[in-house]
Amino acid sequence: MPNRTRRLSSQIFIGQLAILVVTMVVGFVLFARSERSHLDSQFESRAAAIAEATAGVPTIRSCMATNGPGCAATVQDIATGIAHQSGASYVVVIDMHRVRHSHPDPALIGQKVAEPIVTKDGRVHTGIDNGSTGRSANGKAPLYGPNGTMVGEVSAGIQESSVSSALWHELPSYAVWFAIALAVGVLASWEVARRLKRRTFGLELDEIARLLQEREATLHGIREGVIAFDEDGRVSVVNDEAQRLLGLKAGSAGGQLENLLPAGGLRDALTRERTELDGIVLTDDFALVINRMPITLAGHPHGAVVTLRDRTEISGLLRELHGERGLTDSLRAQQHEFVNRMHTVAGLLELGCTDEALSYALEVRGTAAEFDNTLRAHIGAPQIVGLLLGKAAEAGERGVELTISPATLIGSSPENLQTLTTIIGNLIDNSFEALTRVPAPRRVTLELLEAEDVVTIAVTDNGPGLPPGASQLVFRDGYSTKAGPDRREGGLGLALVHRLVTRLGGSIEATEGPGARFTVRLPSHRDRVEGGGPS
Repeated sequence: MPNRTRRLSSQIFIGQLAILVVTMVVGFVLFARSERSHLDSQFESRAAAIAEATAGVPTIRSCMATNGPGCAATVQDIATGIAHQSGASYVVVIDMHRVRHSHPDPALIGQKVAEPIVTKDGRVHTGIDNGSTGRSANGKAPLYGPNGTMVGEVSAGIQESSVSSALWHELPSYAVWFAIALAVGVLASWEVARRLKRRTFGLELDEIARLLQEREATLHGIREGVIAFDEDGRVSVVNDEAQRLLGLKAGSAGGQLENLLPAGGLRDALTRERTELDGIVLTDDFALVINRMPITLAGHPHGAVVTLRDRTEISGLLRELHGERGLTDSLRAQQHEFVNRMHTVAGLLELGCTDEALSYALEVRGTAAEFDNTLRAHIGAPQIVGLLLGKAAEAGERGVELTISPATLIGSSPENLQTLTTIIGNLIDNSFEALTRVPAPRRVTLELLEAEDVVTIAVTDNGPGLPPGASQLVFRDGYSTKAGPDRREGGLGLALVHRLVTRLGGSIEATEGPGARFTVRLPSHRDRVEGGGPS
């Protein structure tokens, strides 16, 4: 069982209790000193008032001015009476030669005082006096004769024991208030410690530190990117992989998401309020799979957590697999078409129509040979020729006429051949999809032109085209002109083309209205245009 004094709540309570006790003790001492100083001032004022009252007695004024017979006893009697009545410890009357004429100790009457006469300035003086009667609060007042001439000084004092007695009489009531304040502080500290323990789920300091270390190690050790932000879009957590995939700088935590990411599909995917499961977003460098989960606590939104997975390599493999699948579909289509034609020839031969069978075979051969010769005459790259032969077979199966523009001319080894093939295939597939619900005739025209400094790819179809305002939106990942259940899977082909074109420093344009036309221009650094294939 862990030591109770090591618990976080206990440590906080004990620490706050110690601070409260020390603060109260120091405060009480300072208050006592302040009250003592205040009482000293009060008793000094009382002593000064007694001295002024004594200096105002006419008998004392007359006796000190004339020093007549019997005045010495009279001054002593009057001063002693005033001291007894006022509670002063002494009332001393001295003349201008500093000789005492009254004193509680009769032996000191007639002797000089050591201090000078301070009331020659005509003012009353107060202070603490350490005289022959002990420490006292003292007040001194000037003494004037009947004619207004200064004839001496009156000094009155109240012993410090009286001040201390008054202080000790007042302190208990103040001590009660300090004790009440301390008790309230202790209860508040206990409540704070209890609430803190509840907020930390009863975890101690070592456990919290260990959890933080494990959280940091886990967060930055996983291969998936993790980014979390609050309801105001402020990033609260981001690990190293998320910084790499999103292109964020170190220390991005605490910044606004809209300031960290440029406007586009990626920021929209992170900031949209709905849940996103396995959404695909293309950036300039990566193909990301995004899972976004909103966080709700007690029915209130608290932001969201987003995980990011890099599927760039997987996307490349999928594109290659798609190409192989397209080739397989093309071969299947060609086989299917070949089988149908053979059945037609066989049927004509069985019917004895040999001339018709020969004519049909020559016609089929001529059509296929004509398209093949057209490709080889205008395109020198075997990879592109193979791609277009497969697309032509697929077009025939879809009921689409795929034609090559007479202006097409490209060499046998153009730059970025693999990328060029991907762009052509995606643009043709996009046109095929656009013509799915279009009645015949359905046509797709391809134009390839390799010039000295640019390679131009143009794909045109006679489909419904793009709606107004969609010529730029169509290249955003996730955007699709499809309706219905196919919409969720659409919108990545053109985004991929846009990404590839942008990375090569090229441009892509799309027309709006009926009959879409997509034009791609890629920069080329060749010094000359290579010739086409054999005619």
